Amino acid sequence: MNDAEYKRFTDAAAQCQMTNAAFLAYAVDKAARDLTRTAAEIATEREVIEELFAARRHLGRIHGLFNQVAKALNSGGDAPHLDATAQAVLNAARRMEDATDVLLAHRDGGAAA
Repeated sequence: MNDAEYKRFTDAAAQCQMTNAAFLAYAVDKAARDLTRTAAEIATEREVIEELFAARRHLGRIHGLFNQVAKALNSGGDAPHLDATAQAVLNAARRMEDATDVLLAHRDGGAAA
């Protein structure tokens, strides 16, 4: 645990009006009660970054599919659900940007903008 992490830990214990030992015991017990959530919350930064890269790859594939749709439309084809699909992709891209912003803010020790 580095100095910043230790300070965050001791500040949190003080805020809860608990000793460091009591706060640590409480946190460990709470984490042990829901291992699925705990695993997700303590995923390494590397795992999170790998997931963001995977999402970026998927968005790249979607880009290619939209190019195929554009080609079909230019050839007189029809795409009745194009607007809804485009909006869903835009929403996914925005969520990915938000997740990236949160990751970078956490990495820099600050809050997301």
